[in-house]
Amino acid sequence: MRLPRGCHHVAVQRDLAVPVAEGVALLSDHYLPVGVDRSPTILVRSPYGRRGPFGMLFGYVFAAHGFHAVVQSVRGGFGSGGAFDPLGDERDDGLATVDWLRAQPWFDGSFAMFGPSYSGFAQWAIAAEAGPELKAMATQVTASQFHDAMYYGGGFALEAALTWVDMTARMERPLSWLTADFVSPRRARRAALSGRPLAELDALATGQQSSFFQEVLQNGPQTPFWARRDFSATVAAVEAPVNMMGGWYDIFLPWQLKDYAALRAAGRRPYLTIGPWSHSDGRMMRAAVSEALTWFRAHLTGDPSELRDNPVRLYVTGAGEWREFSYWPVPGIREERWRLQPDGGLAPVDPLQSAPDTYRYDPANPTPCISGPSITGHGRPADQRRLERRHDVLTFTSPVLTDDLEIVGPVGAELYMRSDRMHTDVVVRLCDVSPKGESLNLCEGMRRLTPDAPDPDGDGVRRVEVQLWPTAHRFRAGHRVRLHVCSGAYPRVARNPGTGAALGTATRMLTADQAIFHDPGRSSAVVLPVVG
Repeated sequence: MRLPRGCHHVAVQRDLAVPVAEGVALLSDHYLPVGVDRSPTILVRSPYGRRGPFGMLFGYVFAAHGFHAVVQSVRGGFGSGGAFDPLGDERDDGLATVDWLRAQPWFDGSFAMFGPSYSGFAQWAIAAEAGPELKAMATQVTASQFHDAMYYGGGFALEAALTWVDMTARMERPLSWLTADFVSPRRARRAALSGRPLAELDALATGQQSSFFQEVLQNGPQTPFWARRDFSATVAAVEAPVNMMGGWYDIFLPWQLKDYAALRAAGRRPYLTIGPWSHSDGRMMRAAVSEALTWFRAHLTGDPSELRDNPVRLYVTGAGEWREFSYWPVPGIREERWRLQPDGGLAPVDPLQSAPDTYRYDPANPTPCISGPSITGHGRPADQRRLERRHDVLTFTSPVLTDDLEIVGPVGAELYMRSDRMHTDVVVRLCDVSPKGESLNLCEGMRRLTPDAPDPDGDGVRRVEVQLWPTAHRFRAGHRVRLHVCSGAYPRVARNPGTGAALGTATRMLTADQAIFHDPGRSSAVVLPVVG
């Protein structure tokens, strides 16, 4: 992976037993730089194991650069005691581990935390209470709570949930880290496409029912189940400097940016890097280790010489360039409303009087997704033309651009919509169309509509606001801007049966006839953050 080489030889103490609550011991590997008795410690807590690539990335590299590193298997995994209760024990077990660190003879009184995804969540679970010894954090593709990503827009992230359940069910099998990124998504998709009720899909994918998957189906975000797994309210209280790394195609990006905003509002100065990466992209992890080393030297050893001047660094797709800014959302942005036009047009001008465009969504034949934000490494843009040929996908396309158009920041949409179902979904997707006709997805968002949200007007038309994933992209001259409007992204998002029935057991499917308005009084639009 071309990781930076350190100058220290590394020794490893395997399977140290760290006592936590209920008489449980969590197994941990201690990587130590030979000849360095005391130095700052890097703590990593993970459900994915301590050996192989995880030990190399999360332990060996830091020790080779002079840090002590502790890589711990969370409760119920890889020899650690207790039962694995996903996301549920990380606060108590993490704080007990910090107490154990303080008692070690090689602990010098300061530590940092590192890790992506679940390991990043485990950092947030204790960051506000870890004490003054916590000097820095480096988090990647993660957030302080996962429920918004699980139910984003009010829908249910079916494919991500099934994929993760399958990955964790098989994570202790030999070489599971090599196969997880393609075996688990295939098993999840095969189960999702079976047509069976959602409550049966975990057993279909993994061979056994998952208590976590079943609880997620039964508990919405505002329940005690998720309250125990939500640390977003404590983010502003975290005093340790935080370095964040995300990907434009990562499933957690919008909520990672909410954590960034909370730190900024509290007067902190977090660093933020967003690259052209999906969730488990190896290129991102290589960059994450290098950036964490710089961050830890600055805040654990007092050497800020390699820190960049600007805290925010973004990769602009379409331009193939990295840019640096002082904060996010970036300065110098103006919002432009590109309005849907008659005959499938899209332009930053008011539409003429016209009839709405219509389509029928059939949950028995749900509108599929072709790529998009993912929990695996397969979320990068893909050609959408096959999807655009479907009768249940509306497309609105700009004229050929005569100049480059660059957007950086949050993207939103405002649609005026009428449906014959009070329970239905809206999916909005922004694409870049090349001169050859290739249509690549950049970002998307969805919203699940219910009878009281949003309220219809006297004609049954609802004003629907949709937040898309943020982006940084240059539409080059000669390209076109395209917007999709549809009502499904299956199996990435569970289909809406149109009945309002319980998510896990719904079997009856009702079609939804949808109308999207684009006239002067009901001017549907996408809101673009335009540079300059």
